[in-house]
Amino acid sequence: MFDNLTDRLSKTIKNLRGQGRLSEANVKDALRDVRMALLEADVALPVVRDFIERVRERAMGQEVTKSLSPGQMLVKVVNDELVHTMGDVNDALNLSVQPPAVILMAGLQGSGKTTSTAKLARMLRERHKKSVLVTSCDIYRPAAIEQLQTLAGEVGVEFYPSTTAQDPVRIASDAIAHARKQHLDVVIIDTAGRLHIDDDMMAEIRRVHAAAQPVETLFVVDSMTGQDAANTARTFNDVLPLTGVILTKTDGDARGGAALSIRAITGKPIKFLGVGEKTAALEAFHPDRVASRILGMGDVLSLVEEAEQKVDKEQVAKLASKISSGKGFDMNDFRDQLDQMLNMGGLAGLMDKMPGMGKLPKNAMMDDSQVHRMKAIINSMTAKERSFPAIIKGSHRRRIAAGSGTQVQDVNRLLKQHLQMQKMMKKMSRGGMGKMLRGMKAMKGMGGPGLPF
Repeated sequence: MFDNLTDRLSKTIKNLRGQGRLSEANVKDALRDVRMALLEADVALPVVRDFIERVRERAMGQEVTKSLSPGQMLVKVVNDELVHTMGDVNDALNLSVQPPAVILMAGLQGSGKTTSTAKLARMLRERHKKSVLVTSCDIYRPAAIEQLQTLAGEVGVEFYPSTTAQDPVRIASDAIAHARKQHLDVVIIDTAGRLHIDDDMMAEIRRVHAAAQPVETLFVVDSMTGQDAANTARTFNDVLPLTGVILTKTDGDARGGAALSIRAITGKPIKFLGVGEKTAALEAFHPDRVASRILGMGDVLSLVEEAEQKVDKEQVAKLASKISSGKGFDMNDFRDQLDQMLNMGGLAGLMDKMPGMGKLPKNAMMDDSQVHRMKAIINSMTAKERSFPAIIKGSHRRRIAAGSGTQVQDVNRLLKQHLQMQKMMKKMSRGGMGKMLRGMKAMKGMGGPGLPF
Protein backbone atom coordinates (compact mmCIF):
# COMPACT_ATOMS: atom_id res chain seq x y z
CA MET A 1 0.00 0.00 0.00
CA PHE A 2 1.10 3.60 -0.72
CA ASP A 3 4.00 2.42 -2.96
CA ASN A 4 3.53 5.17 -5.56
CA LEU A 5 2.91 7.88 -2.97
CA THR A 6 5.95 6.79 -0.93
CA ASP A 7 8.18 6.88 -4.03
CA ARG A 8 7.09 10.41 -4.95
CA LEU A 9 7.22 11.81 -1.41
CA SER A 10 10.60 10.18 -0.68
CA LYS A 11 12.20 12.12 -3.56
CA THR A 12 10.65 15.38 -2.35
CA ILE A 13 11.75 14.71 1.24
CA LYS A 14 15.31 13.93 0.12
CA ASN A 15 15.50 17.32 -1.59
CA LEU A 16 14.02 19.11 1.43
CA ARG A 17 16.40 17.55 3.93
CA GLY A 18 19.34 18.97 2.04
CA GLN A 19 18.07 22.54 2.34
CA GLY A 20 20.01 24.61 4.86
CA ARG A 21 17.45 27.39 4.61
CA LEU A 22 13.82 27.44 3.53
CA SER A 23 12.49 30.13 1.27
CA GLU A 24 9.05 30.75 -0.15
CA ALA A 25 10.34 29.49 -3.50
CA ASN A 26 11.68 26.09 -2.40
CA VAL A 27 8.68 25.50 -0.11
CA LYS A 28 6.41 26.26 -3.08
CA ASP A 29 8.32 23.75 -5.27
CA ALA A 30 8.20 21.08 -2.58
CA LEU A 31 4.47 21.56 -2.00
CA ARG A 32 3.81 21.36 -5.73
CA ASP A 33 5.49 17.94 -5.73
CA VAL A 34 3.52 16.86 -2.64
CA ARG A 35 0.28 18.06 -4.27
CA MET A 36 0.98 16.08 -7.44
CA ALA A 37 1.89 12.98 -5.39
CA LEU A 38 -1.41 13.17 -3.48
CA LEU A 39 -3.49 13.70 -6.63
CA GLU A 40 -1.76 10.76 -8.35
CA ALA A 41 -2.57 8.67 -5.25
CA ASP A 42 -6.27 9.47 -5.98
CA VAL A 43 -6.73 11.56 -2.84
CA ALA A 44 -9.89 13.69 -3.10
CA LEU A 45 -9.17 17.23 -4.37
CA PRO A 46 -10.75 19.07 -1.37
CA VAL A 47 -8.60 16.95 0.98
CA VAL A 48 -5.45 17.78 -1.05
CA ARG A 49 -6.25 21.52 -0.99
CA ASP A 50 -6.78 21.58 2.79
CA PHE A 51 -3.68 19.48 3.40
CA ILE A 52 -1.40 21.67 1.27
CA GLU A 53 -2.78 24.87 2.82
CA ARG A 54 -2.16 23.61 6.37
CA VAL A 55 1.39 22.51 5.51
CA ARG A 56 2.10 25.85 3.77
CA GLU A 57 0.96 27.84 6.84
CA ARG A 58 3.13 25.81 9.19
CA ALA A 59 6.07 25.66 6.76
CA MET A 60 6.41 29.44 6.73
CA GLY A 61 5.87 29.65 10.50
CA GLN A 62 8.57 30.14 13.11
CA GLU A 63 8.74 26.48 14.20
CA VAL A 64 10.22 25.68 10.78
CA THR A 65 12.03 28.83 9.66
CA LYS A 66 13.82 29.29 13.02
CA SER A 67 14.80 25.61 13.23
CA LEU A 68 18.45 24.56 12.97
CA SER A 69 17.46 22.05 10.26
CA PRO A 70 14.40 23.58 8.54
CA GLY A 71 14.31 20.96 5.78
CA GLN A 72 13.93 18.17 8.32
CA MET A 73 11.45 20.22 10.35
CA LEU A 74 9.26 20.62 7.27
CA VAL A 75 9.26 16.83 6.81
CA LYS A 76 7.95 16.59 10.38
CA VAL A 77 5.20 19.07 9.51
CA VAL A 78 4.19 16.91 6.51
CA ASN A 79 4.16 13.85 8.77
CA ASP A 80 2.03 15.61 11.43
CA GLU A 81 -0.50 16.78 8.84
CA LEU A 82 -0.74 13.29 7.30
CA VAL A 83 -1.54 11.94 10.77
CA HIS A 84 -4.14 14.69 11.33
CA THR A 85 -5.76 14.06 7.93
CA MET A 86 -6.19 10.36 8.75
CA GLY A 87 -7.59 10.95 12.23
CA ASP A 88 -4.77 11.64 14.74
CA VAL A 89 -5.18 8.47 16.85
CA ASN A 90 -6.37 4.87 16.58
CA ASP A 91 -10.13 4.74 17.14
CA ALA A 92 -10.77 1.38 18.80
CA LEU A 93 -14.06 -0.51 18.90
CA ASN A 94 -16.41 0.50 21.71
CA LEU A 95 -17.25 -2.79 23.41
CA SER A 96 -17.77 -1.43 26.93
CA VAL A 97 -21.51 -2.11 26.96
CA GLN A 98 -23.82 -4.69 28.52
CA PRO A 99 -23.07 -7.94 26.59
CA PRO A 100 -23.59 -8.85 23.91
CA ALA A 101 -22.01 -5.88 22.10
CA VAL A 102 -23.55 -5.84 18.61
CA ILE A 103 -21.49 -4.91 15.53
CA LEU A 104 -23.32 -4.34 12.24
CA MET A 105 -21.35 -4.75 8.99
CA ALA A 106 -22.54 -2.75 5.97
CA GLY A 107 -21.16 -2.11 2.48
CA LEU A 108 -21.43 -2.56 -1.25
CA GLN A 109 -21.29 -5.94 -2.98
CA GLY A 110 -17.78 -7.29 -3.48
CA SER A 111 -16.14 -5.06 -0.86
CA GLY A 112 -15.04 -8.04 1.28
CA LYS A 113 -17.74 -7.70 3.94
CA THR A 114 -18.23 -11.39 4.76
CA THR A 115 -14.47 -12.04 4.93
CA SER A 116 -14.02 -8.92 7.10
CA THR A 117 -16.72 -10.24 9.45
CA ALA A 118 -14.69 -13.44 9.95
CA LYS A 119 -11.40 -11.51 10.29
CA LEU A 120 -12.88 -9.22 12.94
CA ALA A 121 -14.38 -12.20 14.80
CA ARG A 122 -10.98 -13.91 14.83
CA MET A 123 -9.23 -10.76 16.08
CA LEU A 124 -11.77 -10.30 18.91
CA ARG A 125 -11.46 -13.95 19.93
CA GLU A 126 -7.67 -14.24 19.77
CA ARG A 127 -6.43 -10.80 20.83
CA HIS A 128 -9.27 -9.57 23.05
CA LYS A 129 -10.37 -12.97 24.42
CA LYS A 130 -14.02 -12.34 23.54
CA SER A 131 -16.63 -15.01 22.87
CA VAL A 132 -18.09 -14.16 19.47
CA LEU A 133 -21.18 -15.15 17.47
CA VAL A 134 -21.58 -14.28 13.77
CA THR A 135 -24.71 -14.41 11.64
CA SER A 136 -25.66 -13.51 8.06
CA CYS A 137 -28.70 -11.40 7.12
CA ASP A 138 -27.89 -11.72 3.41
CA ILE A 139 -31.07 -13.51 2.26
CA TYR A 140 -30.36 -12.71 -1.40
CA ARG A 141 -27.19 -14.75 -1.76
CA PRO A 142 -27.25 -18.28 -0.27
CA ALA A 143 -23.51 -18.56 -0.90
CA ALA A 144 -22.93 -15.68 1.53
CA ILE A 145 -24.57 -17.60 4.39
CA GLU A 146 -22.58 -20.75 3.55
CA GLN A 147 -19.36 -18.74 3.21
CA LEU A 148 -19.79 -17.16 6.65
CA GLN A 149 -20.59 -20.53 8.22
CA THR A 150 -17.39 -22.01 6.75
CA LEU A 151 -15.30 -19.02 7.87
CA ALA A 152 -16.81 -19.11 11.37
CA GLY A 153 -15.64 -22.71 11.73
CA GLU A 154 -12.21 -21.75 10.44
CA VAL A 155 -11.71 -18.89 12.93
CA GLY A 156 -13.29 -20.77 15.86
CA VAL A 157 -16.37 -18.64 16.60
CA GLU A 158 -20.04 -19.56 16.89
CA PHE A 159 -22.30 -19.29 13.84
CA TYR A 160 -26.03 -18.57 14.16
CA PRO A 161 -27.77 -20.23 11.17
CA SER A 162 -30.10 -18.38 8.81
CA THR A 163 -31.89 -19.10 5.52
CA THR A 164 -32.98 -17.11 2.47
CA ALA A 165 -36.64 -17.58 3.51
CA GLN A 166 -36.23 -15.57 6.73
CA ASP A 167 -36.69 -11.85 7.36
CA PRO A 168 -33.30 -10.14 8.01
CA VAL A 169 -34.71 -8.31 11.04
CA ARG A 170 -35.85 -11.61 12.58
CA ILE A 171 -32.43 -13.19 11.92
CA ALA A 172 -30.65 -10.34 13.70
CA SER A 173 -33.06 -10.31 16.66
CA ASP A 174 -32.92 -14.09 17.12
CA ALA A 175 -29.11 -14.15 16.92
CA ILE A 176 -28.81 -11.44 19.60
CA ALA A 177 -31.34 -13.25 21.83
CA HIS A 178 -29.34 -16.49 21.45
CA ALA A 179 -26.07 -14.71 22.32
CA ARG A 180 -27.71 -13.19 25.40
CA LYS A 181 -28.87 -16.62 26.60
CA GLN A 182 -25.41 -18.09 26.01
CA HIS A 183 -23.69 -15.12 27.75
CA LEU A 184 -21.58 -14.35 24.67
CA ASP A 185 -19.59 -11.11 24.50
CA VAL A 186 -20.01 -9.98 20.89
CA VAL A 187 -22.46 -10.49 18.00
CA ILE A 188 -21.32 -9.53 14.48
CA ILE A 189 -24.13 -9.19 11.91
CA ASP A 190 -23.19 -9.47 8.24
CA THR A 191 -25.76 -7.70 6.03
CA ALA A 192 -26.57 -8.01 2.33
CA GLY A 193 -24.23 -6.20 -0.04
CA ARG A 194 -25.70 -3.82 -2.56
CA LEU A 195 -24.50 -2.77 -5.99
CA HIS A 196 -25.46 0.81 -5.26
CA ILE A 197 -27.40 2.71 -2.63
CA ASP A 198 -31.06 2.03 -3.50
CA ASP A 199 -34.10 2.89 -1.39
CA ASP A 200 -35.37 -0.66 -0.79
CA MET A 201 -32.06 -2.05 0.40
CA MET A 202 -31.36 0.99 2.57
CA ALA A 203 -34.80 0.70 4.15
CA GLU A 204 -34.03 -2.93 4.96
CA ILE A 205 -30.67 -2.23 6.62
CA ARG A 206 -32.24 0.64 8.58
CA ARG A 207 -34.82 -1.83 9.93
CA VAL A 208 -32.04 -4.28 10.87
CA HIS A 209 -30.12 -1.43 12.54
CA ALA A 210 -33.21 -0.32 14.52
CA ALA A 211 -33.84 -3.89 15.73
CA ALA A 212 -30.19 -4.72 16.54
CA GLN A 213 -29.26 -1.37 18.16
CA PRO A 214 -25.56 -1.95 17.35
CA VAL A 215 -22.86 -0.28 19.38
CA GLU A 216 -20.70 -0.24 16.21
CA THR A 217 -21.89 0.15 12.60
CA LEU A 218 -18.89 -0.47 10.35
CA PHE A 219 -18.80 0.37 6.65
CA VAL A 220 -16.65 -2.08 4.68
CA VAL A 221 -15.16 -0.56 1.53
CA ASP A 222 -12.61 -1.58 -1.11
CA SER A 223 -9.53 0.67 -0.99
CA MET A 224 -8.88 0.01 -4.69
CA THR A 225 -11.78 2.35 -5.52
CA GLY A 226 -9.69 5.30 -4.27
CA GLN A 227 -11.53 8.52 -3.44
CA ASP A 228 -14.80 6.87 -4.57
CA ALA A 229 -14.54 4.80 -1.38
CA ALA A 230 -14.77 8.00 0.66
CA ASN A 231 -17.68 9.35 -1.39
CA THR A 232 -19.60 6.06 -1.05
CA ALA A 233 -18.99 6.04 2.71
CA ARG A 234 -20.30 9.60 2.97
CA THR A 235 -23.47 8.76 1.01
CA PHE A 236 -24.01 5.66 3.13
CA ASN A 237 -23.51 7.66 6.32
CA ASP A 238 -26.31 10.02 5.25
CA VAL A 239 -28.84 7.19 5.70
CA LEU A 240 -27.16 5.01 8.33
CA PRO A 241 -25.25 6.23 11.43
CA LEU A 242 -21.79 4.78 10.78
CA THR A 243 -19.25 4.60 13.61
CA GLY A 244 -16.24 3.61 11.53
CA VAL A 245 -14.76 2.13 8.35
CA ILE A 246 -12.92 -1.09 7.48
CA LEU A 247 -10.70 -0.50 4.45
CA THR A 248 -10.17 -3.80 2.57
CA LYS A 249 -7.71 -5.03 -0.08
CA THR A 250 -5.07 -2.50 0.96
CA ASP A 251 -2.32 -5.02 0.10
CA GLY A 252 -3.23 -4.59 -3.58
CA ASP A 253 -3.61 -0.80 -3.46
CA ALA A 254 -0.45 1.05 -4.50
CA ARG A 255 -2.09 4.49 -4.28
CA GLY A 256 -3.69 4.91 -0.84
CA GLY A 257 -6.16 7.64 -1.80
CA ALA A 258 -9.00 6.07 0.18
CA ALA A 259 -7.03 5.99 3.45
CA LEU A 260 -6.14 9.67 3.08
CA SER A 261 -9.63 10.82 2.02
CA ILE A 262 -12.14 8.92 4.16
CA ARG A 263 -11.74 10.68 7.52
CA ALA A 264 -11.69 14.16 5.98
CA ILE A 265 -14.74 13.54 3.76
CA THR A 266 -16.94 11.49 6.10
CA GLY A 267 -15.75 12.51 9.56
CA LYS A 268 -15.73 8.77 10.35
CA PRO A 269 -12.56 7.00 11.51
CA ILE A 270 -10.90 4.13 9.68
CA LYS A 271 -10.79 1.44 12.36
CA PHE A 272 -9.20 -1.48 10.50
CA LEU A 273 -7.20 -2.32 7.38
CA GLY A 274 -7.65 -5.59 5.50
CA VAL A 275 -4.10 -6.50 4.42
CA GLY A 276 -4.55 -9.89 2.72
CA GLU A 277 -6.87 -12.78 2.01
CA LYS A 278 -6.14 -14.84 5.13
CA THR A 279 -8.43 -14.52 8.16
CA ALA A 280 -5.51 -13.20 10.24
CA ALA A 281 -4.88 -10.37 7.76
CA LEU A 282 -6.62 -7.54 9.64
CA GLU A 283 -4.76 -4.66 11.29
CA ALA A 284 -5.95 -1.89 13.60
CA PHE A 285 -5.56 1.46 11.81
CA HIS A 286 -3.03 3.76 13.50
CA PRO A 287 -2.73 7.09 11.61
CA ASP A 288 0.74 7.85 13.02
CA ARG A 289 2.12 4.46 11.95
CA VAL A 290 0.55 4.68 8.49
CA ALA A 291 1.98 8.20 8.02
CA SER A 292 5.40 6.84 8.95
CA ARG A 293 5.04 4.12 6.29
CA ILE A 294 3.91 6.66 3.68
CA LEU A 295 7.07 8.68 4.31
CA GLY A 296 9.23 5.54 3.98
CA MET A 297 10.15 5.44 7.68
CA GLY A 298 8.67 2.02 8.40
CA ASP A 299 6.42 0.92 11.24
CA VAL A 300 8.46 -0.87 13.90
CA LEU A 301 5.66 -0.85 16.50
CA SER A 302 3.28 -2.81 14.27
CA LEU A 303 6.12 -5.19 13.41
CA VAL A 304 6.77 -5.89 17.10
CA GLU A 305 3.04 -6.39 17.79
CA GLU A 306 2.71 -8.72 14.82
CA ALA A 307 5.69 -10.77 15.99
CA GLU A 308 4.16 -11.08 19.47
CA GLN A 309 0.85 -12.30 18.01
CA LYS A 310 1.95 -14.53 15.15
CA VAL A 311 5.37 -15.95 15.97
CA ASP A 312 5.27 -19.41 17.54
CA LYS A 313 6.90 -18.65 20.91
CA GLU A 314 7.29 -22.35 21.76
CA GLN A 315 9.21 -22.92 18.54
CA VAL A 316 11.39 -19.86 19.22
CA ALA A 317 12.15 -21.12 22.74
CA LYS A 318 13.14 -24.56 21.38
CA LEU A 319 15.42 -22.98 18.79
CA ALA A 320 17.06 -20.72 21.41
CA SER A 321 17.59 -23.69 23.72
CA LYS A 322 19.03 -25.78 20.87
CA ILE A 323 21.50 -23.10 19.82
CA SER A 324 22.58 -22.20 23.36
CA SER A 325 23.29 -25.91 24.06
CA GLY A 326 25.86 -25.88 21.27
CA LYS A 327 23.79 -27.55 18.55
CA GLY A 328 23.87 -25.86 15.17
CA PHE A 329 21.21 -23.94 13.29
CA ASP A 330 20.35 -26.47 10.57
CA MET A 331 18.19 -26.38 7.43
CA ASN A 332 15.09 -27.58 9.31
CA ASP A 333 15.43 -24.52 11.54
CA PHE A 334 15.98 -22.30 8.48
CA ARG A 335 12.76 -23.65 6.90
CA ASP A 336 10.86 -22.99 10.14
CA GLN A 337 12.07 -19.37 10.07
CA LEU A 338 10.84 -18.99 6.48
CA ASP A 339 7.42 -20.34 7.55
CA GLN A 340 7.28 -17.84 10.42
CA MET A 341 8.07 -15.05 7.98
CA LEU A 342 5.24 -16.10 5.65
CA ASN A 343 2.91 -16.33 8.65
CA MET A 344 3.64 -12.67 9.46
CA GLY A 345 2.29 -11.52 6.11
CA GLY A 346 5.19 -12.48 3.89
CA LEU A 347 8.16 -10.41 2.79
CA ALA A 348 6.09 -7.61 1.26
CA GLY A 349 4.27 -7.05 4.57
CA LEU A 350 7.51 -7.11 6.56
CA MET A 351 9.41 -4.85 4.15
CA ASP A 352 6.57 -2.33 4.24
CA LYS A 353 7.09 -1.94 8.00
CA MET A 354 10.91 -1.94 8.04
CA PRO A 355 12.46 1.56 8.20
CA GLY A 356 14.37 2.51 5.06
CA MET A 357 13.19 -0.45 2.98
CA GLY A 358 11.14 1.82 0.73
CA LYS A 359 14.39 3.43 -0.43
CA LEU A 360 15.80 0.18 -1.81
CA PRO A 361 15.65 -0.24 -5.59
CA LYS A 362 12.77 -2.46 -6.73
CA ASN A 363 15.13 -5.10 -8.14
CA ALA A 364 16.78 -5.43 -4.71
CA MET A 365 13.49 -6.34 -3.02
CA MET A 366 12.68 -10.01 -2.45
CA ASP A 367 9.16 -11.32 -2.75
CA ASP A 368 7.32 -14.36 -1.42
CA SER A 369 8.01 -16.39 -4.58
CA GLN A 370 11.70 -16.37 -3.63
CA VAL A 371 10.86 -17.57 -0.10
CA HIS A 372 8.82 -20.44 -1.58
CA ARG A 373 11.75 -21.25 -3.91
CA MET A 374 14.09 -21.41 -0.90
CA LYS A 375 11.66 -23.76 0.86
CA ALA A 376 11.51 -25.96 -2.26
CA ILE A 377 15.32 -26.25 -2.24
CA ILE A 378 15.36 -27.26 1.44
CA ASN A 379 12.53 -29.79 0.85
CA SER A 380 14.59 -31.38 -1.95
CA MET A 381 17.38 -32.22 0.50
CA THR A 382 17.54 -35.54 2.32
CA ALA A 383 16.83 -35.61 6.07
CA LYS A 384 20.57 -36.03 6.70
CA GLU A 385 21.47 -33.06 4.46
CA ARG A 386 18.93 -30.85 6.25
CA SER A 387 20.43 -31.80 9.64
CA PHE A 388 24.08 -31.55 8.46
CA PRO A 389 24.27 -29.00 5.59
CA ALA A 390 28.09 -29.14 5.61
CA ILE A 391 27.97 -32.50 3.81
CA ILE A 392 26.29 -30.96 0.75
CA LYS A 393 28.93 -31.06 -2.01
CA GLY A 394 28.90 -30.61 -5.80
CA SER A 395 26.92 -33.69 -6.84
CA HIS A 396 24.46 -33.18 -3.98
CA ARG A 397 23.88 -29.59 -5.10
CA ARG A 398 23.11 -30.65 -8.67
CA ARG A 399 20.60 -33.25 -7.44
CA ILE A 400 18.92 -30.73 -5.07
CA ALA A 401 18.68 -28.13 -7.86
CA ALA A 402 17.10 -30.67 -10.24
CA GLY A 403 14.66 -31.84 -7.55
CA SER A 404 13.51 -28.31 -6.70
CA GLY A 405 13.34 -27.01 -10.27
CA THR A 406 16.06 -24.42 -9.58
CA GLN A 407 19.66 -23.73 -10.64
CA VAL A 408 22.82 -24.83 -8.81
CA GLN A 409 23.54 -21.11 -8.24
CA ASP A 410 20.26 -20.87 -6.29
CA VAL A 411 21.32 -23.77 -4.07
CA ASN A 412 24.74 -22.17 -3.53
CA ARG A 413 23.07 -18.86 -2.61
CA LEU A 414 20.79 -20.58 -0.10
CA LEU A 415 23.69 -22.40 1.56
CA LYS A 416 25.57 -19.11 1.86
CA GLN A 417 22.50 -17.42 3.42
CA HIS A 418 22.18 -20.32 5.84
CA LEU A 419 25.82 -19.91 6.92
CA GLN A 420 25.26 -16.20 7.56
CA MET A 421 22.17 -16.95 9.64
CA GLN A 422 24.06 -19.63 11.53
CA LYS A 423 26.74 -17.08 12.51
CA MET A 424 24.06 -14.59 13.57
CA MET A 425 22.29 -17.22 15.68
CA LYS A 426 25.56 -18.09 17.45
CA LYS A 427 26.00 -14.43 18.42
CA MET A 428 22.42 -14.32 19.70
CA SER A 429 22.99 -17.45 21.80
CA ARG A 430 25.60 -15.48 23.78
CA GLY A 431 22.96 -13.06 24.98
CA GLY A 432 22.34 -11.20 21.77
CA MET A 433 18.81 -12.51 21.26
CA GLY A 434 17.75 -11.51 24.75
CA LYS A 435 19.25 -8.06 24.31
CA MET A 436 17.50 -7.62 20.97
CA LEU A 437 14.07 -8.60 22.37
CA ARG A 438 14.54 -6.42 25.46
CA GLY A 439 15.45 -3.51 23.18
CA MET A 440 12.34 -4.02 21.04
CA LYS A 441 10.11 -4.20 24.14
CA ALA A 442 11.68 -1.03 25.55
CA MET A 443 11.13 0.70 22.20
CA LYS A 444 7.48 -0.36 22.28
CA GLY A 445 7.07 0.85 25.86
CA MET A 446 8.39 4.29 24.94
CA GLY A 447 5.84 4.64 22.18
CA GLY A 448 8.03 3.58 19.29
CA PRO A 449 11.08 5.03 17.60
CA GLY A 450 9.43 8.23 16.42
CA LEU A 451 10.76 10.10 13.44
CA PRO A 452 14.44 9.75 12.55
CA PHE A 453 15.27 13.47 12.63
